[in-house]
Amino acid sequence: MSYCVNCGVELDASARECPLCNTPVWNPRELAKRPGQDQASAQTPFPREKSQVESANKKDFGLLMSMVVLATAATCGILNALVFQGTLWSLAVIGACGVLWVILIPVMIYTKQPIYVSFLYDGAVVVIYLYMLTFQVGRKEWFLGLGLPITVMVTAIVELVTLCIRKLPRSFLTVSLYLFTAVGLLCLGLEIMIDWYLAGEISLRWSAVVVTVCAILDIAVITMLSRRRLRNEVRRRLHF
Repeated sequence: MSYCVNCGVELDASARECPLCNTPVWNPRELAKRPGQDQASAQTPFPREKSQVESANKKDFGLLMSMVVLATAATCGILNALVFQGTLWSLAVIGACGVLWVILIPVMIYTKQPIYVSFLYDGAVVVIYLYMLTFQVGRKEWFLGLGLPITVMVTAIVELVTLCIRKLPRSFLTVSLYLFTAVGLLCLGLEIMIDWYLAGEISLRWSAVVVTVCAILDIAVITMLSRRRLRNEVRRRLHF
């Protein structure tokens, strides 16, 4: 059972054209040949080459996301200025849009940007975002005493871990060593900064537990890295 490709009416098996719209009926398994034509030059209503729609690349998606982020920030800013004028709530949305756009740069827009520069940009835009929030909160002490130091510390740790992974020998065990060390330093730094900001003194509690666990894991990983047979056994059992 076949149907007309133009109007969809049901066709008889022996029909050469549609009885309703006179559209020619073609059998895809048979090529209509003119007298004197060879098989290669025979006419057919179907394309000889498969066509493919051009796919969008990362820059196209980056442009799309940039327009969405820009439109969101601009719309919220206009609404804050003209309609909802009680507080500067749009600064939080605009700052979040800025952070998202900076994160998208190395992923979709400018893929050749060095990863170290990308992390520096991420840290800088987070600092700007936190500073914008001070206008909404009405206080700046938390930014200078807590927000800025924590952002700088996290950025420095991320840069250091990235440097170790890219420049030093890299394997599952070495990357685990870098990450365990980074987690311990991060938790230690967080509690020190929070205690100093809130109480003006340092009293280690939960971070001491995290640092102890990370130190034990680091010692275990270093031991495995130093013994070839132990290292190979771990690789064999973990299938990496």
